Amino acid sequence: MCAFRISSPKQILDYVIPHFDNYPLITQKQADYILFKNIVELMLKKEHLNSEGLKKIISIRASLNLGLSDTLKEAFPDTKPVIRPIVTNQEIPHPQ
Repeated sequence: MCAFRISSPKQILDYVIPHFDNYPLITQKQADYILFKNIVELMLKKEHLNSEGLKKIISIRASLNLGLSDTLKEAFPDTKPVIRPIVTNQEIPHPQ
């Protein structure tokens, strides 16, 4: 068994994003990754610290996986999810 734990935003930038940029997911999970990466980029620009930036992040989050939790829906009732990217290339790349 092996475990890999991410415990800081810097580790997301240094390990997670480069990994999935180099080895992209081959299903619709790639769309979730693209949205996740957009959130990280907004946070790097410190947009999460103002209300408009936070609303952008919540809108992106609403399009991820299962959408918003009940708590977030209650806190941000007017949230409109962004359009999910469509992943068309779902071929497994050659390992070399």
